[in-house]
Amino acid sequence: MPSITPVILSGGAGTRLWPASRSMHPKQLLSLAGEKTMLQATALRTRGLANSGDRCLIVANEAHRFSVAEQLDAIGMRWQIILEPEGRNTAPAAALAALQAAGDDPDAILLIMPADHVIRDVEAFRAAVGAGAAAAEAGRLVTFGVVPTQPETGYGYIRANAVHGNSAYSNSAYSEVAPVEEFVEKPDLAAAKSYLESGEYYWNSGMFLFRARAYLEELDRFAPDIAVACKASMQDKSLDGGFVRPDEDAFLACPSDSIDYAVMEQSSNAAVIPLDAGWSDVGSWSALQDVTPGDADGNTLNGDVLAHDCKDSFVQAESRLVAAVGLRDVIVVETKDSVLVAHRNRSQDVKVLVDRLEAEGRPEKDLHRQVFRPWGSYDSLDGEEGFQVKRLIVKPGAVLSPQKHARRSEHWIVVKGRACVTRNGEEFDLNRGESTGISIGDVHRIANPYDEPCHIIEVQCDEDLGEDDIVRLEDNDGR
Repeated sequence: MPSITPVILSGGAGTRLWPASRSMHPKQLLSLAGEKTMLQATALRTRGLANSGDRCLIVANEAHRFSVAEQLDAIGMRWQIILEPEGRNTAPAAALAALQAAGDDPDAILLIMPADHVIRDVEAFRAAVGAGAAAAEAGRLVTFGVVPTQPETGYGYIRANAVHGNSAYSNSAYSEVAPVEEFVEKPDLAAAKSYLESGEYYWNSGMFLFRARAYLEELDRFAPDIAVACKASMQDKSLDGGFVRPDEDAFLACPSDSIDYAVMEQSSNAAVIPLDAGWSDVGSWSALQDVTPGDADGNTLNGDVLAHDCKDSFVQAESRLVAAVGLRDVIVVETKDSVLVAHRNRSQDVKVLVDRLEAEGRPEKDLHRQVFRPWGSYDSLDGEEGFQVKRLIVKPGAVLSPQKHARRSEHWIVVKGRACVTRNGEEFDLNRGESTGISIGDVHRIANPYDEPCHIIEVQCDEDLGEDDIVRLEDNDGR
C-alpha cells in the first residue's frame, strides 16, 4: 500500500448538538461517543494505515488551535495544524491540506476525514482505505460510500456504476472501486426507500482518498477561483511551530464550497468504494443515541440521571441531578447554563434554536459557561451589576499573560493547588486557602509552575466586568 497522509477537517461547529456543542468548543472536541473526544478517536483510527505512523495533518479554526493541539498531544499523535482564517467549507480546506502535503511530497496521497464522525468497526474502515489506495495512487478521486441500513432522508447519496459489480450490497466486500454514476441530494422517504431496494446507492460519508496532485488538478479545472485563492494564501503562509497560517487576505477571497460540489460531481475520475463499518456522522442527538449503548428500556442516560418509567429517551446531565419521569422518545441535555428538551423525531430542529440565539445575540450560541483557554479555563459562577464570581483553573506549567484593568479590581483565593502570582513586579506564592487583592491599574499575572492544576476563586468588582477591560502587556497566546 502506498504511503498515506491522514488529513482531519476540524472546522465544524456542530450546531445540531447544542447545548453541548458550541462554536467555541464544538462537538469534535467533546467526548460524546466514548472516553476519547471525537477528534482523538478520528486520529487514532488512522494508526496502522500504510506508513502513516502517528502523524496527521489537521485543518482547524484559529480559535480552536490550542485545544486541538493539546488533545492530539494527549494521545501521542504528531501533528501539523493548518489554521483557516475563516471557514470556507471542505473544498478549500482540502486544497490547503493538499498544497501543504504536496510541498513535502509531490506524490502524497491524502485520506480526508471529518473530525466528528463515529466509526465502530475500525478494522473494516482500514480495510476499505487499503482497498481504495491503489485507485488513488493511479489518479482516481475515491470517496467512501456507506452501505445503508435504512431509508435515511438526512444523508446525501452516491450511486455507483452497476456495471462494475456494486449493484448489490451483499457483494460489497472491499474488492473493487466503482466509478461514481451520480451524487444525489438528500431524498424524500419514498426515494430513499427506492435507493435502498436498488442496491446501487450509498450514503455519502464525506470522506475521500486521493493524490494531492490529482485533487489540485481537478480543482484547477472545475473550481479555479478556489484553486487560485488557496494557492495565493499558501504561497504567503507563515509558520509558527507546528501551526501553518495561510495568508488571511488571500484566503478570504476564496469562495465557499464542498468537495462534492466543487470537484467530485464534475470529475470523470470520481470513484466510490463501499464502507460497512458502523459509520455515523452524529449529526443530531437522536443520531448520537443510536451509536451509544442503551439500557433495557432503550434509554441512554449519561451523568447524574435518575429516571423512572422512561423509554427510548436520551438524558444527559453535565452539572447537576436530572430527574425524569414517564418520558417517551425525548431528548434532555443539561449543561451548566442551558437545558434542551426535544422530541427525538425533532432533534434536527435544534439548529433552528441556535439560529434564534444568534439572531438575538445571545452568548449561549458560541460560549459555554466554562470557557476554555490555552492556560486552562474560567467558569462564571455568579454575578449581578457591580460584581462577578469566577472559578479559574490554571493547568500545570501554564502562565497567563501579564495584564491590568482600567475599571475593575479583583480578589483571588486559592482553593486547590497553589499559584505563583506577580503583582507590580513582586512575585509570591499563594497556597491553598490564601488570598490576595488586585487593585485597578495593578500589573498582574498568574503562573502555575507546579505539578497539579491550580483552582482560584476570583471576585471581580466595580463598573466594567467585561473581557474588553483587559490590557495585555504581552500576549502569550498569539491573539
